[in-house]
Amino acid sequence: MIPFNDRTGRRARAVLATCLLAATLGAGQARAQTELLNVSYDPTRELYKELNAAFVEDWKAKTGETITVRVSHGGSGSQARTVIDGVPADVVTLGIPSDIDAIARISKKIPEDWRAKLPNAGLPYVSTVVFLVRKGNPKGIKDWGDLVKPDVAVITPNPKTSAGGRWNFLAAWGYAYERDGKSAEKANAFVGQLYKQVPVLDTGARGSTVTFAQRGLGDVLPTWENEAYLVFEEFGRDKFDVVVPPTSIYAEPPVALVDANVDKKGTRKAAEAYLQFLYSDRAQALFAKHRYRPSRPEAARKEDLAFLPEVKLFKIEDLQGSWDDIQKRNFDSGGLFDQLSKAPGR
Repeated sequence: MIPFNDRTGRRARAVLATCLLAATLGAGQARAQTELLNVSYDPTRELYKELNAAFVEDWKAKTGETITVRVSHGGSGSQARTVIDGVPADVVTLGIPSDIDAIARISKKIPEDWRAKLPNAGLPYVSTVVFLVRKGNPKGIKDWGDLVKPDVAVITPNPKTSAGGRWNFLAAWGYAYERDGKSAEKANAFVGQLYKQVPVLDTGARGSTVTFAQRGLGDVLPTWENEAYLVFEEFGRDKFDVVVPPTSIYAEPPVALVDANVDKKGTRKAAEAYLQFLYSDRAQALFAKHRYRPSRPEAARKEDLAFLPEVKLFKIEDLQGSWDDIQKRNFDSGGLFDQLSKAPGR
């Protein structure tokens, strides 16, 4: 991962940001209607395709205006860096709070109190991590402890670039911390062993899904709940099973307005309406339909909620403190992930 303050990295990412902007918006093209850009994380492609169509319809009915919503997808950490480096996102819908914190801290394009601007601390839905395994679960994987069996290969994305990778990392750490008498040392060792059994680190959660489901690598894919069920739809239920561990992490994919960009572009009203729409009955029902856990489950269909089993969820903040502390401790340069990556046997 190139550090945020690396001068060469900034130049390279600025070029990338310019290219992304041209590809996404069409460089030099005049737009006759309002257009919003949502910079999102990897596994939300299917979700926002349907959500955006619903918002466009809703906006047209309320204002008479035709609006276009474009979405950029990628590893959440990488997406945050593109916004810092100049991609003119109106809103960000990223995979983990620390990525929005990074945009706020480094670029000042988002206020640091962004969590207070929307209901439920900017969380229109939440999620958790489950396991996707080969049909019949030949390795007998039932809980996090089974991921470190000697013959188990784990597919998970790089936590430096992927929010899904960070949630997997933190979920494994939290499991071991609670299991082993709240010992950080033992939890570190458990996570270190797990990553010794990871043959490839893709940059994003969708890339890891392709590695596991299409390329056939690995025995287990710890993944977003929605992503596991999407594999069923894409590849069939005859090849995979979903295993729900007894405990898992309370995963928080937040959303925020990119204030500096919407004021510059004159899109604040539409962008604010877009984010508020995510809390509407229609959007909340769509979250459940796509196997996310809506913040207002009463708006979802019972049959969709039935796909979201009860799991004992823990919050990593309760175990490690603030998101600043979590990010620095685990994923910043020299943090726990870097230490484990350099350990003998990796």
